[in-house]
Amino acid sequence: MNELIAGIDLCDEYTQVSCGNEEKTWTFPTVVCRHRAAGTWSVGEDAYAQTLRGEGSLTDKLVKLVLKDGTATLDGVRYPAKELLELFLERVLRTVKKDLETEDTFRGLVFTVRSLDERLVETLYSCGEKLGLEKKQIRVIGHTESMIYYMLSQKKEIWSGTVGMFDLSEQELRYYEMKVQRGLKKNAVLAEYETMEESFSLDILETPSGAKLGDKILCTCADRLMQRKLYSAVFLMGKGFEKREWAEDFMKLLCTKRRVYMETAMFAMGAVYCAQDRLRPQTSYPYAMICEGRLKSSVTMEVLHKGQETTVTLAAAGDGWREGGAMLEVIPEKQNAIELEITPFDSKKKKAVTLMLEGFPNRPERTTRVRVEVSFLDEKTMKVVLTDRGFGELFPATDTRIVQEVML
Repeated sequence: MNELIAGIDLCDEYTQVSCGNEEKTWTFPTVVCRHRAAGTWSVGEDAYAQTLRGEGSLTDKLVKLVLKDGTATLDGVRYPAKELLELFLERVLRTVKKDLETEDTFRGLVFTVRSLDERLVETLYSCGEKLGLEKKQIRVIGHTESMIYYMLSQKKEIWSGTVGMFDLSEQELRYYEMKVQRGLKKNAVLAEYETMEESFSLDILETPSGAKLGDKILCTCADRLMQRKLYSAVFLMGKGFEKREWAEDFMKLLCTKRRVYMETAMFAMGAVYCAQDRLRPQTSYPYAMICEGRLKSSVTMEVLHKGQETTVTLAAAGDGWREGGAMLEVIPEKQNAIELEITPFDSKKKKAVTLMLEGFPNRPERTTRVRVEVSFLDEKTMKVVLTDRGFGELFPATDTRIVQEVML
């Protein structure tokens, strides 16, 4: 039996699903409708059609509903946002499996979202588990990370230089940029985005004057963001670029000595490339990925091991902060402190962090073991826990524990 994997780009306006080697991408408006008579549920275009026929009650903006921990009332019944999102995703994946004519189970799901809000991330893990997957089979990544997986899966000539992308949706206008850095200990790829203050509603494109204004806004943004940079490719994405006749000057500006591509499902496809890679024994993307959801600094510690000075890496730039962290035990020598070093990815300057062992028992030299545990609260905040482990039967461990947050 073959098992499925899926990349799911979840946005308030639409949800796109890509499955492995399938060339087709499924797009659903992110709406759910409850049928009044039967009490059944429908999603996407079917939900709109059912509502127009007066047969059901519809709710939309499911992501925003989750972000504010809200509810929606349908036919007098109040439903929590989490339950509505579960219903939506279950029926979306059921439709995909029906189109593929398969009863196979999903082996992996990677969700990609505009913002890695903690409430949304936890809700998506919960939804994935309700769909029958284990937590280790689910992952939630940001759009910047999806972009990296997508680009690195294309021909090298596409991403050999800077890659730019404009994403024009109903919600906002975003500019993404990605570049590969070589010559370091480990090759790295950096991706980031900027939300344009000049965002505009797509409704203005319906009139000639509005279209002209939209074109001018995009030209202004491109001039500011892209000057003096060499691009190997520029991508356009989002509902606003489905028709491009209105953006005549912008297209001329972009297409001057540059490759320009239109890709409507980049994030869903990037997510499924990520899902495929997670099933491999060894990654096909040997890069430190520096983007939203991943650490931008490395955390190390100098130790003496078998008579030799050694650098132990507790967390590396490019690690996912949710999965990042480490634990080791050390014996401080001639000092009453633990010292860590933080090195930002884009700088050679190291920052020393000294954590005093205040309150630890006063013992003879080299008779105190300290457990050092490092984890992360977000991309920029490290949590360090120091625990007294004693030293054999002569010096039993105590309950002494120091917990400190460190800004990276």
